[in-house]
Amino acid sequence: MRFSDIGENDTAYSHRNAAIALNINASWDDPCEEKTHIEWTRNFWKALQQFSTGGSYINFQSSDEGEERVKSTYGDDKLKRLTALKTQYDPYNLFRLNQNIKPG
Repeated sequence: MRFSDIGENDTAYSHRNAAIALNINASWDDPCEEKTHIEWTRNFWKALQQFSTGGSYINFQSSDEGEERVKSTYGDDKLKRLTALKTQYDPYNLFRLNQNIKPG
């Protein structure tokens, strides 16, 4: 089964027609190298964006990408549905330590 075999609106997962999913993982041992590795990773991603659909898989995002990136991941209609679910089941935003959908 391929991602594209499931309807775009059947689940929260979006961008089902993308040819590939790319997840860039960077790690290092020396804390003094943090700036260098983060900069390299961000530059690598910027270089690849020209080939991107503009979408994302929410669990691949870093914690500093922000609310706009979350919105672009789902699109307006899905985000409205997910916000309604969040409001119903997690109105106090207990589950917020990920790329968060805030309650309405």
